[in-house]
Amino acid sequence: MKLPRITLEQWAVFKTVVDEGSFAKAAEELNKSQSSISYIIQNLQQQLPTPVLEIKGRKAELTDAGKTLYRHANNLLDNAANIEQAAAHLALGWETELTIAIDGVMHLEPVLDVIQDFSNQYPQTRIRILETVLSATEEAILEKKADIVLSPKIVPGFLGTPVSTITMMAVAHPAHPIFLIQAPISEAELKQQRQIVIRDSGIKRQQDAGWLGSEQRLTVSHPATSIQAVKAGIGFAFLPQAMIQADLDKGLLKPIELSNQAIRKMPVYLINSKPDTLGPAGQALSKLLLSRFI
Repeated sequence: MKLPRITLEQWAVFKTVVDEGSFAKAAEELNKSQSSISYIIQNLQQQLPTPVLEIKGRKAELTDAGKTLYRHANNLLDNAANIEQAAAHLALGWETELTIAIDGVMHLEPVLDVIQDFSNQYPQTRIRILETVLSATEEAILEKKADIVLSPKIVPGFLGTPVSTITMMAVAHPAHPIFLIQAPISEAELKQQRQIVIRDSGIKRQQDAGWLGSEQRLTVSHPATSIQAVKAGIGFAFLPQAMIQADLDKGLLKPIELSNQAIRKMPVYLINSKPDTLGPAGQALSKLLLSRFI
């Protein structure tokens, strides 16, 4: 491999001269003599096929080629700084990748906001999201498939911190025949309607959850599909209010008034599946999630 002729120091001096506007100010910023700055820039200019700076009086101004190379130099120096930061994080045991499992009832938007903040602060750590349903969320904990889990259920042997409460609403399309029945709707009347249910995405411990009284069912594999099926008028479903609030506001979905004011609420917990071995990146992400929800 052919090594670059121009060093990082030369590009750093070039960038500083441009940023500060003169050799003298660059020398002060870098704690170098003005003569050494002049020598480094002169050497840089000689190694490039075209000048990047023009000296006009006491000011150093970029040429057209210099403007392009200045942007590349910025990127190069940022990448070099990121490499050094990554090495420092690895020396501290910093994880290069984290997996977060999110149960399907959880509204993703606030979680994604936290992940964006984390990624901006710690770009060296990659994030992988597992979208799970029912027992798959438990499997993510028990089988250590995820470092951090957002789950409505605490698995025995683990501790969880409550971070949110999910309100599950029975809803249907406004033109659904169920609204021709005089409210409130009884359980017996609800059983006569087709229910949209979400399939358990687990492999080993598949389970049912929620109200599954209807004989007629359409089973789907993702909450978004369930919402689309209800909006299409195929049936009713119990859906997380946070996910469908916009559709409720627009009149695309309508709450079903149930007898006894029946409504389902479930807590969501943040669970560390590897509490004894969770590294600094996992701890930092956990803290950001807790600060967002608590």
